[in-house]
Amino acid sequence: MHGMDMGVATSPGSFGFFAATWTTMMAAMMLPGAAPAVARHARAAGGLRAALPFAGGYLAVWALAGVVAYALDRPHGSPAAGVLVIAAGAYELTPVKRYFRRRCREYAGSGLGFGLYCAGSSAGLMAMLVALGVMSLWWMSVVAALASAQKLLPAKRAVDVPLGLAVIALGSTIVIAPALLPGLTPPPM
Repeated sequence: MHGMDMGVATSPGSFGFFAATWTTMMAAMMLPGAAPAVARHARAAGGLRAALPFAGGYLAVWALAGVVAYALDRPHGSPAAGVLVIAAGAYELTPVKRYFRRRCREYAGSGLGFGLYCAGSSAGLMAMLVALGVMSLWWMSVVAALASAQKLLPAKRAVDVPLGLAVIALGSTIVIAPALLPGLTPPPM
C-alpha cells in the first residue's frame, strides 16, 4: 500500500494489480449511480436474470476504460495535472458532455451501450482522476460523488456550469500555485 496515494507521483503498479484495483474501484464508484438503470432494465427484461449481464456489460466498459487509464497514467508534475484538470472542466461544459449525460440517464438497452454513454458522460471526471492520482482515495471519492450525482440528478445549467467552472478553477490553481495543494507535488526522493 506504500505509495498508493502520492498524488501525481503515484505509479499504477503492475497491470494485474491495477486491473484488480481499478475494477473493484469502478464497481464501488459507478454501480451505485447505475442502480436505477439496472433496476429499469431488470423490470423491462425479466428480473435478476437480465440485470446481471446488464451490470456486467456496464462494468466491462469501465474495465476497458481502466486499460486506457493504465496506458496513459504516468507520474507527472503539477503543471501537467493542472492542464488536464482544466481540459476536464472544459469538457464538462460541452454539448458532447450534455449528450452523453442525457443518454446515460435515459438509456437502458444493453449494459455495454449504457456503459459507453456513462463513460462518455464521465470522461472529463475520469481524466481528472487520472491527472490528480488514479490511486488516490480522496480523488476517487470526489469523482465517485460527482459521477453518481450526474447520473441520478437532472441536468441543470445552474449546477452543471458552476461545476465545470469549479473544475477549471481547480486546474488553474494547480498550474498557478502548486504549493497550495502539496498532495499534488511529488514527494522528495
